[in-house]
Amino acid sequence: MTDGRPGRAFTKGHGTENDFVLVPDLDGSDDLTAQQVRALANRRAGIGGDGVIRVVPTSAATEESVREQAGEARWFMDYRNADGGLAEMCGNGTRVFATYLRREGLETADEFAIATRAGVKVVRFEGELIAVDLGPWRLADREAAQQKGSDAMVKVAGLDPLPGLSIDLGNPHTVVALPDEVDLERVRLREAPEVMPRPAHGTNVELVRPLAAGHIAMRVHERGVGETRSCGTGAAAAALATRWWAGETAHNTTWWVDVPGGGLRVRALEGQRVELAGKAVLVADGTTTLA
Repeated sequence: MTDGRPGRAFTKGHGTENDFVLVPDLDGSDDLTAQQVRALANRRAGIGGDGVIRVVPTSAATEESVREQAGEARWFMDYRNADGGLAEMCGNGTRVFATYLRREGLETADEFAIATRAGVKVVRFEGELIAVDLGPWRLADREAAQQKGSDAMVKVAGLDPLPGLSIDLGNPHTVVALPDEVDLERVRLREAPEVMPRPAHGTNVELVRPLAAGHIAMRVHERGVGETRSCGTGAAAAALATRWWAGETAHNTTWWVDVPGGGLRVRALEGQRVELAGKAVLVADGTTTLA
């Protein structure tokens, strides 16, 4: 800090190269401003990350809807996108958050709950993999999805508009299946895809290429961030959309999703819930004067 106070501690981590700056606030007394988040996430002048996660007791959260989760989850994943905006949830961030809690001794069990703005999420450690029950998912417009297979049109740079399917996993996603003639790796995702009708709170956009039964490749443009190397809830949305388009119900409930940063496992669970599993790594600890 520039006013003479000691710097703020941080940890850097990633899940399939979707990276985050974790900031412990273990007594809930030192919130972050949007400007501080942008400074921490800045890849040239800051630490760098796709998002910033404040580690705070659930009972100390400012939002009443989060504090109500304190009976089930002791710790709140206060997640912010790189642009400083609040976000409901982050699948890869959840695994990194859980890894941090275990390393610091804040949680010691192989399975425990954490609080998010999208409700309580249960994480489970399976050796190197960490599985997260992302909870219920829903089609944003089920009627349109049943009638046309899509509910939106998505304009990606260099391509004609393509149909997209909107899926809500606590945060919004629009999934696009690329035509066979389009090379997923060559698509220009630096610019934010235009989604029509425009979602009120923005949306993540996933571009999908089927590889084999139960196996897809994906790239993603995240709202408030840009293209990222991975998106956990996006991988789940991509698998669920592909499954929906295939007309599958009880069979083929497990999907492997290749992202630029690695691979993720997605499982459809009973009760229209979905589970995400993958690795998480903590790569650095330090102190910063940025926030």
